[in-house]
Amino acid sequence: MDDRRPGADEVARFQRDGYLLKPALLDAEEVALMRRALASDEGLRDRRNTMAMRDGDGSVTTTVLWTDPGDDLFGAIARCERVAGGAERLLGGEVYHYHSKLTLKAPETGGAWNWHQDYGYWYFNGNLFPDMLSVFIAIDPATEENGCLRVIRGSARMGRLDHELVGGQLTAEPERVAHTVERLEVVVCEMAAGDALFLHCNTLHGSSKNTSKQSRNVLLCCYNAARNDPYKDHHMPRYTPLRKLPDSAVKARGGILAGAARRFMRPEDHPGDQASLSTPDTS
Repeated sequence: MDDRRPGADEVARFQRDGYLLKPALLDAEEVALMRRALASDEGLRDRRNTMAMRDGDGSVTTTVLWTDPGDDLFGAIARCERVAGGAERLLGGEVYHYHSKLTLKAPETGGAWNWHQDYGYWYFNGNLFPDMLSVFIAIDPATEENGCLRVIRGSARMGRLDHELVGGQLTAEPERVAHTVERLEVVVCEMAAGDALFLHCNTLHGSSKNTSKQSRNVLLCCYNAARNDPYKDHHMPRYTPLRKLPDSAVKARGGILAGAARRFMRPEDHPGDQASLSTPDTS
């Protein structure tokens, strides 16, 4: 299979813009496997494993989060060369799996996310440097109408901003963001199913409500640089070597579902960390 990891020009673009869009990183067959898993994996369908993330109006985005990548279909995606290896190219060295999650915006009811940076709160998990990123993989087409991601191009170069609670969500300083959008470009990231957006942890991003009749479901695979091993224990993992897989493993493991065997992160398992668990990792 061709090497679909970012080339030198794409690495430079990521460093300049704070994000990189890779069209069709997963093909139609792989997208169909993800959709089938969403519909049939009993662990993903168990309401005890889901968290309801509410915006200021009470609209909900459902999230399902886990830290061990696993050996199933979603684990193969998080561990394959084009995703995990792509993260290594962009961060300049070995990475480990920080966590993966599904964010599910239901038709006409899916909630919005305020402008924020992932490092706005990953910082408090003991990560000294912003050597972290997320890979946002569209399971459904993401459009402006169904609440696709919006990013502020070049905002990662501003460094970490302070965050405050606004409408129940940790939000980047509203005054500073207001001036940022006057100077930098806001990019509406419409994506076809199978497209992937590599997003630096200091890039400001958010999304609007899903006002359409179509779902907006995405898989997020998040990585930390091995050299950035957190200095303290936390509900998110410290450095754990990641066994990468060839890209062919995604289809080879397409029928394997983790089900109830996967250990999901539930708020009740971390009563002292409710604030960070109730905020998005990316939206």
